[in-house]
Amino acid sequence: MRDNHGSPVPLFHWMNKIPGGAMLIPLVLGSVIGTFAPAALDIGSFTTALFKDSAMPLIALLIFATGTQVSLRTSGPVLATTGVVLLGKSLLPGLLIIALAALTGPEGVLGISVLAMLAAATNANGGLWLAITGQYGRAQDRGAYIAGAVNDGPFFALLFIGASGLGQIPFVTLLAAIVPFLLGVLIGNIDHQWRDALKPVPSIVIPFFAFALGTGINLADVAQGGLTGILLGVVITLVTGGFVYLGYRFLLRRGKESGLGFGAGTASGNAVATPAIVAAADPSFTSYVGTATSQVAASVLITALLAPLVTTWVLRRAGAQSAQSEKAEEGTAETESNTEEERS
Repeated sequence: MRDNHGSPVPLFHWMNKIPGGAMLIPLVLGSVIGTFAPAALDIGSFTTALFKDSAMPLIALLIFATGTQVSLRTSGPVLATTGVVLLGKSLLPGLLIIALAALTGPEGVLGISVLAMLAAATNANGGLWLAITGQYGRAQDRGAYIAGAVNDGPFFALLFIGASGLGQIPFVTLLAAIVPFLLGVLIGNIDHQWRDALKPVPSIVIPFFAFALGTGINLADVAQGGLTGILLGVVITLVTGGFVYLGYRFLLRRGKESGLGFGAGTASGNAVATPAIVAAADPSFTSYVGTATSQVAASVLITALLAPLVTTWVLRRAGAQSAQSEKAEEGTAETESNTEEERS
């Protein structure tokens, strides 16, 4: 018996019924394969290229494609939304953690070091943000992915540690993360056919790069992170996602749609490597690297599970408009805009 989509086994439909499922399910599957059968992904050729080594190029393509969807008409809201996401997800949490460090020292609290807090709390899972905003958000929300390009990895952790004279921010690397998005904006505004051609990219590439990212998360490390890693993940979703929620509600005035802010309450898979990178810049953190790495790994999976659920719950409780209606409105507005531009 076939479903309404004409598929005997509607896997894609089932996956997308779960909040953030296009990112979450492949991420978990990749971590399972990467933990229990890693050799299966190392046989080489196209298998290894697609299922293990594809994360960075596919994310880069996604960033470029997202940029093409940002028209000059929507660039103002995109930049405003990006600023709110960076403020709530990276800047405020980083400042609070540094303030806490002034009281507790690098040991932190409850067995969670300042290193682990900074590594996990100051960056966001950009792929999951796109998956969530693709289901529930608007163009300016998806365009705010640039915040994930800026805060992904160790940049903000080094920034806040550098406030005490430790570490340096690799500006060129940071710039390299933003260039694909800016090029996408340029190309999309020069030639609208590129915008139309790349519109399906998120639904195509997100499951594949999520699986590849998952293969780098060892479930043994997640288990080692234990309750402290779970606690870290819960706090990241509720506190940092809560900050972005407040920004959506009071700065952006998004009303019922403010729940989208909780979609930023995640930890990026790249954050797992941040403790080691920070320790390389400042060896005094070396003793915290092992525990911090396992705690961050646990928080990555916990936030990937929790953030979509909290986001969906808050949106539905507020009575937010359905994504289909929002996208229809955007499509109508974009069509009218393109028609006006063609006439002119």
